[in-house]
Amino acid sequence: MVILCWDSTSGDVSETRGSPLSSAGKGTLRSRGGEGRRDGSGYEAGDRSGSVAPLSRPALTRARPSPAAGGSARAQNLAVPLTLLAALLAPLLATLPARAEIEPGDLSLTVTAELNGNSAPFVREMVLLKIHGVYKQPILLEEVVQPSLANFSWTQLGRDHWSKTKLPDGQSAIAFDRTVAIFPHHPGDFTIEPFSHKLTVNDVGERRVVEVRSQPIPFPVAQWTGATGGPDAKEPWWLPARDVSITDSWSPDPETVKVGETTRRIVTLEAQGMVAEGLPPRPVMRTRGIITFAGPVTRETLLTPAGPVARATYQWDVKPGVPEVIPLDAIAIPWFDTNTRTLREAEIPARQIGGGLPDREGDRAPPAVPSPLVAAAAALAAFGLGLALLGFGAGRPRLRLSAAVRRTLHRAARAGDPAGFRAALEAARQEAPELARIWQARPDLATAFAALDRSVFGASDTAAPDLPDLARALSRSEPVAGAPGPERLAPLDGPVG
Repeated sequence: MVILCWDSTSGDVSETRGSPLSSAGKGTLRSRGGEGRRDGSGYEAGDRSGSVAPLSRPALTRARPSPAAGGSARAQNLAVPLTLLAALLAPLLATLPARAEIEPGDLSLTVTAELNGNSAPFVREMVLLKIHGVYKQPILLEEVVQPSLANFSWTQLGRDHWSKTKLPDGQSAIAFDRTVAIFPHHPGDFTIEPFSHKLTVNDVGERRVVEVRSQPIPFPVAQWTGATGGPDAKEPWWLPARDVSITDSWSPDPETVKVGETTRRIVTLEAQGMVAEGLPPRPVMRTRGIITFAGPVTRETLLTPAGPVARATYQWDVKPGVPEVIPLDAIAIPWFDTNTRTLREAEIPARQIGGGLPDREGDRAPPAVPSPLVAAAAALAAFGLGLALLGFGAGRPRLRLSAAVRRTLHRAARAGDPAGFRAALEAARQEAPELARIWQARPDLATAFAALDRSVFGASDTAAPDLPDLARALSRSEPVAGAPGPERLAPLDGPVG
């Protein structure tokens, strides 16, 4: 058995010879159970001292058989030249290097850290480690030895992936890929120690163990310097993620609930690039006139090729205690956008309890008969309203953004977040395309939109427009273009010439 230790960077190969392991035979890409013992370090135990049993005496070095012992004269004549030839070739054979078909570049292992926004991560921010190996030799067994990662939490995303690949010179090779998500515990300068891949290869019919190692990676973790928030702040909760989404559902609809009845609210919070343990606790939902019963909180982490997705589900049973309409304020969930490196907010939307459909018993009651005086007054009011409509017209129809989109625009403007404002503006354009065309036709708004795009997608020192003023302009209602109001009074004798 020959054991090679391979350095993928320097190309140095060290060789150790020992007795063959008892587990030689058929193998897969992973070690089979029962093939040899492993010590505490994870390596297979065996006799690797390099001791070799003494060989029997070669025939060329044996004494010449005498004719009395059965040797012929011809054998005696051949023994001398062969012995002399062996003596001449022995120094030459001793200087030849050991056979090594594995050349530099045949085996390589690299580890790459994918930093969000090409910036040093903050504490508890996810970073993906991409482990990639390329091997030209056929592989029988393999084992990845991972460093301790003492200053990080980590999780492997999915299974290892093996595939065939083509090298730049056209040769075929085997590719190995593994993705590990790590989360730093503290700020500071750290080093990701080398990963090691122990391979058992078939080298011209002989099993060889080769250890391929990656290079260490410098890994700085940044200290939070913002005025508010951050990993060490108690409030608000530190939530670094690539994206955060919230869904809110009620059963039954809260507007239909009356005094003494109960409705259930379920809020689902999802964060991409985070594990479930990093999601905030259940928000506080408390207001005058309601009784709330908090339900259990469920958490789960979904592993995807793009990274983990954390999901938390919060539940409340809500019972109104007064017959009036009860408003529930929106609940803000602050989070740190790891792509844009800015603080943002997600929102559990505001709702109201009660004030929806009328009482069912009231629906079944017969309508009240109005008195003659009330009927006459109503008829007079209707006649006056008709005259007013004929005299002044109904005017042009107007368009306006929904209340939820207007709130999102104003919230991003108050936070001074151009990227968040740009995302809210895109949602407004999709919601009201007719309004978007009206905005684009106004020179002042078109200029503000261009400045906003330059501040978000252009150079970092480009100034953003006045976001609060732009939010107020976009929140106003606009008349529908090309829809004139009706004429005040139609001609009695038909259209005029």
